[in-house]
Amino acid sequence: MPFWEVFLLAIGLGMDAFSVALGVGFAGASGRQLFRLSWHFGLFQCFMPLLGWLLGQHLVAFIAQYDHWVAFGLLALIGSKMLWEAFQKPAGEKGQAEGPKGDPTRGWSLVFLSLATSIDALGAGLGMAFMGGRLLPACLLIGVVAGLMTLLGMKMGGHVSGRLGPRCEAVGGVVLWLLAIKMLSI
Repeated sequence: MPFWEVFLLAIGLGMDAFSVALGVGFAGASGRQLFRLSWHFGLFQCFMPLLGWLLGQHLVAFIAQYDHWVAFGLLALIGSKMLWEAFQKPAGEKGQAEGPKGDPTRGWSLVFLSLATSIDALGAGLGMAFMGGRLLPACLLIGVVAGLMTLLGMKMGGHVSGRLGPRCEAVGGVVLWLLAIKMLSI
C-alpha cells in the first residue's frame, strides 16, 4: 500500500477520534486530559488494525455485523453521562478540567471512547493484510495521525467552549449522541 493511501486511510479513521475529541473538548480540558485522550486514541487506532489483522477473516466478519451497535452504545453512554453532568453542576462551574469526577479522559469512559473511535480500524487491519505491504509502519502512521487529530479536536472544542460559556459540556454530549446515531447509518 503506498504511503499516500495509508495517509488517507489514517485521516479517514481519525475523523471519528477528531469528532469525539471535539465534543469532549467542549467541557474544557487540562494539559493532562489533552495528553491522555490523544495518547489513548492514537494507541487504540494503532493497535486495532494489528488486532484485526491477527484475528483473521472469520472473527472480523462476525464483529463487522455488530460493530456499529457497539460504537453507538459506547458513544451514547458517554454522551448521556456528559449531558447529565452538564445539568447537575451549578451554571458557574467550569467543568471537566477541575477533577476526576465525570472526566471522560479517565477510567472506563476513556476505554469506551477509545474503543468506540477505533472499532472501524479493526476491519481496516484485515483489509490491509489482504492488500499486502508493511503493516507495522502503516499502523504507526494511523496511530500518530489519530493522536494529532484528537489533540486538534480537543483544542478546537476548548476554544469554542471558551467563547460559548459554561454549558458547552452539554453541547459535547449532544455531539457524541449525534455521532452515535450516525454510527447506526453506517
